[in-house]
Amino acid sequence: MTDDSCDLLCLDLAQAEAVRARLTGQEQARAQATRAKALADPTRLRIAAALGLAELCVCDLAWVTELPEKTVSHHCGVLRGAGLAQSQRQGKLVMYRLTDVGHRLLSAVTGEAVAR
Repeated sequence: MTDDSCDLLCLDLAQAEAVRARLTGQEQARAQATRAKALADPTRLRIAAALGLAELCVCDLAWVTELPEKTVSHHCGVLRGAGLAQSQRQGKLVMYRLTDVGHRLLSAVTGEAVAR
């Protein structure tokens, strides 16, 4: 194991202050980590990928992903809570779609462009 601590005070104050000023704050970092964690689950990643292709209801998502509706509904709630998906009631159906943030993060995670 290497010791990565500094033995000398070698702080470049101007550079360090510039980096600190541009660094993400704690609250924003927590929100970003929540979004990243939401896509870290393989089931949610597949659901998000499906939503990246089309606006779908839970029953369609369940069929597409070959998962129980209850499971899909739970994971859609997590994606929605993380700000990656949004829902809209259309009669008896609740339709889900990715948010702009969801599209961008999914694209970054998969390394593929996500259709909108």
